Amino acid sequence: CSQATLDQIEAFRSAGGQSCQIDPVALHDAGVKVGEVAEWAARTLRKGPVLIHASAMPKDVQRAQDRLGIEAAGAIVESALSQLAMALRPLSQTGRIVVAGGETSGAVVSALDVAALRIGAEIDPGVPWTMALDGSGRQLIPMALKSGNFGGQNFFVRTAGIDGA
Repeated sequence: CSQATLDQIEAFRSAGGQSCQIDPVALHDAGVKVGEVAEWAARTLRKGPVLIHASAMPKDVQRAQDRLGIEAAGAIVESALSQLAMALRPLSQTGRIVVAGGETSGAVVSALDVAALRIGAEIDPGVPWTMALDGSGRQLIPMALKSGNFGGQNFFVRTAGIDGA
């Protein structure tokens, strides 16, 4: 997990954003269920933006990778975030989706059956808003997809519209 993304998560929290960190080991061991996280997010989205992430300090990432294997840990996170995007996208309180991480972005886009992205305004250098489109060109949801090291410290704050950002 990039330091930039960790800093962006902390800025989001500091600005009053609600967040939930998912742990691949807890997901694997059934200590956390994706449906429970989706229910929390659905309730919390009624009050404002939420950030669901698996980003963690390097020692915690290493612990998960040692326990599960590098590929399995990544696959668990990608699957969970994809399931959450599918569960939350249809809700009226979900106005947009922001995904950090290249492989995670690909997994979420695939899970949502996004056929194309219409590029919109730039949020930060190299990171535009997009409109996700299905195979018939119907608009699905506004999305921002970013690599871990892209975006300024207030990236999540701005994309969530917290404090007028």
